[in-house]
Amino acid sequence: MKRDIGVVMDPIGSIKIAKDSTFAMLLAAQRRGWSLWYMELGDLCLLAGKAQAQMRPLSVTDDPAGWFRLGDPERRPLGTLDTVLMRKDPPFDMEYVYGTYLLELAAADGCLVVNDPRTLRDANEKVFAAHFPDCAPPLTVTRSAAVLREFIAGHGDTVLKPLDAMGGRSIFRVRSGDPNTGVIIETLTDHGQRFCMAQRFIPEIAQGDRRVLMVDGAPVPHVLARIPSGDDARGNLAAGARAEPAPINAREREIAARVGPELRARGVLFAGLDVIGNWLTEVNITSPTCIREIDRAYGTDIAGDLMTGIEAKLGAR
Repeated sequence: MKRDIGVVMDPIGSIKIAKDSTFAMLLAAQRRGWSLWYMELGDLCLLAGKAQAQMRPLSVTDDPAGWFRLGDPERRPLGTLDTVLMRKDPPFDMEYVYGTYLLELAAADGCLVVNDPRTLRDANEKVFAAHFPDCAPPLTVTRSAAVLREFIAGHGDTVLKPLDAMGGRSIFRVRSGDPNTGVIIETLTDHGQRFCMAQRFIPEIAQGDRRVLMVDGAPVPHVLARIPSGDDARGNLAAGARAEPAPINAREREIAARVGPELRARGVLFAGLDVIGNWLTEVNITSPTCIREIDRAYGTDIAGDLMTGIEAKLGAR
């Protein structure tokens, strides 16, 4: 059945299609003959009691010389679309939250929003790991310098990070006695005005921060290990880490089995679990990546599997 699928994303002209998971989703939907509709966050509005958007028809081509074409814009209710992919990257700020309010109204009008707007608000990608304490490393979330110093002293080697960013931005490794501890805490908490997270450092990061992709609560059978460069401890591709595809291991399957039912119950059709060693460090639900790297390595079609899941959800309505 032909479907109308919208996407809310960052400017499509600025993406790197070789590694952009949103682009993989658009290609997969187009292969099914679905109509694509392009939006940025600023295109959403509430008018006459309906969530609407200034949207443009979109076609995509897997060609770095010219990967998209946009048609003329038209304003229409989001409820006239079968589904909307919310793929706007963090920062997760109030503008993002306001967007989820409008998408929630679209969902009330019958549009399937992927992922569920309420869960995008409720399940912070850093803090949500704490819902699975048997899977997560020791951690704290606080604005208090005293609590952070106590945590660092207790664990000796820690990672401090903001709650609203992505791509390794503003992530610090802090050891007990580090003379920069004070300024790092001041920077992350804005002198006690903002929450941040501290986690115990996991030495297995040297073997990679492994991204386990989840489609409707089930893990993809391959992962992407993001292995830090020699002069940086961060396992983020945006921070210079090396990508290495690999089969999923037994511990990652255990974590996926633990987290998957909760994702499914919360309307999360596509997620990325970050696993270092034996520990779940993040649950990414805003705009998880790594589809294209895994597909190239193993000939999979992860975005196609997601479209199958979306079609099943629509068909069950």
